[in-house]
Amino acid sequence: MAAKSDGGGGGPAVRLESPQGGGERRAGGAAPPTRRYRLRDGCWVLCALLVCFADGASDLWLAAHYYVRGQRWWFGLTLLFVLLPSLVVQLLSFRWFVYDFAASTKDSAGSTKDSARGPRGCCRLCVWLLQGLIHLLQLGQVWRYLRTLYLGLQSRWQAEHRRRHFYWRMMFESADISMLRLLETFLKSAPQLVLQLSIMVQQNSIEPLQGFSASASLVSLAWMIASYQKVLRDSREDKMPMSYKGAVVQILWHLFTIAARAIAFALFASVFQLYFGIFIVTHWCIMTFWIIQGETDFCMSKWEEIIYNMVVGIIYIFCWFNVKEGRSRYRMCIYYVITLSENAALTVLWFLYYDRKTTSDFDALILVCVVSSSFAFGIFFMFIYYCLLHPNGPMFGPHAGGCIFRQRPAPAPGSPTDAITSPPRSLPRTTGGERDGAPGERDSCVPVFQVRPCPPPAPAARAPRTEGPVIRIDLPRKKYPAWDAHFIDRRLRKTILALEYASPTTPRLQYRTPGAPQEVLEYETTV
Repeated sequence: MAAKSDGGGGGPAVRLESPQGGGERRAGGAAPPTRRYRLRDGCWVLCALLVCFADGASDLWLAAHYYVRGQRWWFGLTLLFVLLPSLVVQLLSFRWFVYDFAASTKDSAGSTKDSARGPRGCCRLCVWLLQGLIHLLQLGQVWRYLRTLYLGLQSRWQAEHRRRHFYWRMMFESADISMLRLLETFLKSAPQLVLQLSIMVQQNSIEPLQGFSASASLVSLAWMIASYQKVLRDSREDKMPMSYKGAVVQILWHLFTIAARAIAFALFASVFQLYFGIFIVTHWCIMTFWIIQGETDFCMSKWEEIIYNMVVGIIYIFCWFNVKEGRSRYRMCIYYVITLSENAALTVLWFLYYDRKTTSDFDALILVCVVSSSFAFGIFFMFIYYCLLHPNGPMFGPHAGGCIFRQRPAPAPGSPTDAITSPPRSLPRTTGGERDGAPGERDSCVPVFQVRPCPPPAPAARAPRTEGPVIRIDLPRKKYPAWDAHFIDRRLRKTILALEYASPTTPRLQYRTPGAPQEVLEYETTV
């Protein structure tokens, strides 16, 4: 059975070959435990949906409050920080839907002409209209959260073979909503938080609606950072999943550090509006250059990578966000030293020049103590997470090894490498030549995927285990802080789902190891 993926003539050819004998036999350690959707996962999605609702509704309510009171300037800024980021995210979400739905329609209908006829064509038209209405009403994220919950529950209720299929679809949808919400929170909630705190400082009073809106924005920022990291770890089978205790502690870590950062911004902006804008732009440029210089490996093309680095530069204005494999503890220490210095400088400058007529010295000291203590609490919870609740293991106890100040043991030389269960700790950056291939390769439609049994390995001391077929992706696996290629490239995602659904047994994913000549030779001789 052979098929060709979307993307025109340059798309990768895909071949599905059933394993002989019902599966392959290979030696090695035990397979990683199958991850199943649990009820607590559904509760986590519902809580994320509640945070999303609270953040958006409180901002709109506050904008209407400013309009009724005649504060048109605050009304305009509040509404701008709600609508503009939401429009950007909805357009991106609808673009992803268009590609996914068009690809699935082409595969199921066989031709565009047939898909436009009969009841099936009417159903597709209704889906288009429904999705257009949902995104027009700025509810794309809500729909994706509900779909994630539905797919997760289906993975619990379906038979064994279809259970894994629905679980993969749920993970793909979770990756989409995590990336969309992370972009929205730092384009909407972060500036909204600084704006409302600045208004409170200028008015020297806190109204209940202002406090609720600022709190919802702060919780949304901290929640999405932790949720993004959790979904990223859960999606990679070569990484231990993050526990919910670790996720909650990570929320507290980011909650306090972002709160200290936002309060320092608000205090400084209440006195030095122009200089605050210059400071933000300068900090963003420095952080973006730092990220680009680190050569991240997130996207599938160079320009997408640059845009991604610019977005991460916005995140770095407020909090730490790991984007590169390696000695992240050193980069984290440098970042928090810079952040602490900036927070101290901004707060001291405000304390020297604030208006004594509207704010008393006692209130000013209280605000300074809030900034310092909030940052200290955030660093405290950061150490709690890395030293006690990190997925790789706690620092203390019989299985210590997860703290950021401990070195990871190097893999034993000559040990068998399986790209899905134990990939190399460091892979070179995927260059443009590796993505596009040599001239003439795209015209010859060299297969990128193949589901087939592997040749039996040499006998080992450990008893062999029976596994299903392998979906081999002829691309190097990305380093840990980035998503795997099949989560970013939607053609790979669609093809993997099709092969997985057609395979009688659950296949495994395997990426190419660039430094293994034997494996490269195997691809060249068998694909």
